[in-house]
Amino acid sequence: MALAVLGVSHHTAPVDVRERFHFGPHEVHEALRRLRVEAGAREVVLLSTCNRTEIYLFPVEKPEELAGIQGHLLEKAGLTLQDGEPYIYQLHGEGVVRHLFQVTSGLDSLVMGEAEIQGQVREAYLAAGEVPVEPALAGTVLHRLFQSALAAGGQVRAETQVGEGSASVASVAVELARKIFGRLKGRRVLILGAGTTAELTVEALGREGVRGVVVANRTRDRAEALAARLGGTAAEFEELASLLPSIDIVVASTAAPHPVLTQAMVDEALGKGGSSPLLIVDIALPRDVEASVGDDSRVFLYNVDDLRKIVDSHVARRRTALPQAQRIIQEHARQFRDWYATLEVVPVIRSLRARGEALRQEETEWLSRRLAHLPEEDRARVEEFSRRLMNKLLHDPTVRLRQGVAEGGGPELVRAVRFLFGLEDGGEEDAATQGHGDMGVPGESEKYLEDGEPDTHSLDETHSLERG
Repeated sequence: MALAVLGVSHHTAPVDVRERFHFGPHEVHEALRRLRVEAGAREVVLLSTCNRTEIYLFPVEKPEELAGIQGHLLEKAGLTLQDGEPYIYQLHGEGVVRHLFQVTSGLDSLVMGEAEIQGQVREAYLAAGEVPVEPALAGTVLHRLFQSALAAGGQVRAETQVGEGSASVASVAVELARKIFGRLKGRRVLILGAGTTAELTVEALGREGVRGVVVANRTRDRAEALAARLGGTAAEFEELASLLPSIDIVVASTAAPHPVLTQAMVDEALGKGGSSPLLIVDIALPRDVEASVGDDSRVFLYNVDDLRKIVDSHVARRRTALPQAQRIIQEHARQFRDWYATLEVVPVIRSLRARGEALRQEETEWLSRRLAHLPEEDRARVEEFSRRLMNKLLHDPTVRLRQGVAEGGGPELVRAVRFLFGLEDGGEEDAATQGHGDMGVPGESEKYLEDGEPDTHSLDETHSLERG
């Protein structure tokens, strides 16, 4: 199976390294074009999230063919081969299939079962299809691979508890806010800090329709960049007391060595008729909020231990679903493997049928010259007889060839058929290279007429390559 993936993820690289490999939405199309033009990739999909950057490729017969792709990744990260190679991993063949299915199902995520990854995989696949090159980057094989991965991920989420309950501190914070306020759209949110947790919180709030957040951070540039994601503004820590009266939700995750939100600040804010209730989620260590703030009945104060208990209970429930999720993934991987196996058999079936048709025409022409006295109707019957005879003779070998390849016969069986029937080796274009397409179900072309005979027209077509 000539598939490969090259990438970095949270398994191999810390966040400060991963961000160097990250491709933003505005960079993806150009990166894909360069991978096709400069690195010679034929089918390629680029998946880049906060936890991983991965390049999926077809065909890759040998690991050394990935040198150019790796060079592009290192160039993006601004790293030398010596510095960057330890972070980069490669997978090949069926390992690529299992890996992508695990990723899409949320089983390979930093937080198991997180919901965002399925949409990110879909967007990566669609982005490859938007690049105006021929043949298409999401060609026959990667099209089928990503469609199968999305189907596997969808089934895992629908039939197991892998995605049940929030399973990150940021998503739990937003979940608590929903329980207190209901809809969050229109709520005013103050975020203290602009690190990874704050970024995840902003993403989760954005999915809830929150806009106009206020971000306070020691480095104003980071605060402005994070606030801009939701059309918000940056603020200084010195402004907290004046901001609090208009705030509904506070999420605190700074690296300050002492509390930045004090009892006096909260008392003053609530005393000025500020929003009530006030939800404060303190994710920082050491804590950003004085513990006594939680004594006020109008304040809901949660610290990192409170949220971790919720996260752990959700993750534990998700882990119980792993065996069922793995069985679903294995079944989808088997279906893809069976489909892929038919790719190498299509050209030889075409050759076999072409050889049979050439011989049939040659012999019927010879017979027609000797039966010139027959009426046209009888000559047509002879022609039809020869077609039916050829299709009957080729039907069982064709079906058995597909079955043998699907059961692991592979190249040896294909070579044996070429040798036995004197067929050209590799003379036809591989079905997997013919642009967009989907191979359909092995054997679907063997349709039958009412009298139980093979349909000669559908047999002549063997496998069609229509995009599924």
